[in-house]
This record gives sequence, C-alpha cells and structure tokens, in this order.
Amino acid sequence: MKTLISIYKSDKADEMYLYVARVAGLSKVPEALLSQFGKPVHVTDMILTPDRKLSRAEATRVLEQIDTAGFYLQMPPKKEDYLLSLFKDTSDRYKGMS
Repeated sequence: MKTLISIYKSDKADEMYLYVARVAGLSKVPEALLSQFGKPVHVTDMILTPDRKLSRAEATRVLEQIDTAGFYLQMPPKKEDYLLSLFKDTSDRYKGMS
C-alpha cells in the first residue's frame, strides 16, 4: 500500500510532527490534539510506502495509524538526562561563596 501524505510540524514543540493523508488533510485530527499541537506548519508531501525509511518512525506503523485514526503523531525524542542537566539553574549553589 502506498499513500500520499502531508507532514506538519508543531509551532509549540520542537520535533513534534503530524502525518496525515493528503486528501483528508487535518480534517480527521481531533480539535483537542490540534490545540495542544499548536498551529500546524506544512513541511512536505510525499508518497509513503511500507518499505520507505523514515528517521524516527516505522513507515508501516505510520500508514496503519493514518488508515485507522486518520493521523500519526510523532512525539519529540526523549531528552537524555545529561542534556537536561545542562539547562538546570544552578545559581543557588554559589550563593555566599565570595
């Protein structure tokens, strides 16, 4: 099975994407999800086949979800713990040291 799909990225969350059948567009995506997703920004259209390589999703899973639910939501990758600690506020560690 091959399907012409559209891919949209979220304007609220980095690396969050919605895959939908191009003919249906975003019409099958629930309003509650769209409100959390933010304004969908069109990235590309492509023909998706089960053997197509995708960077962070299995093409067969994407096609199944689009067929049954009308969309596939790709969540951002989990941040590694060491990356999270890079952005932690540590300014209180150094109070009173001078």
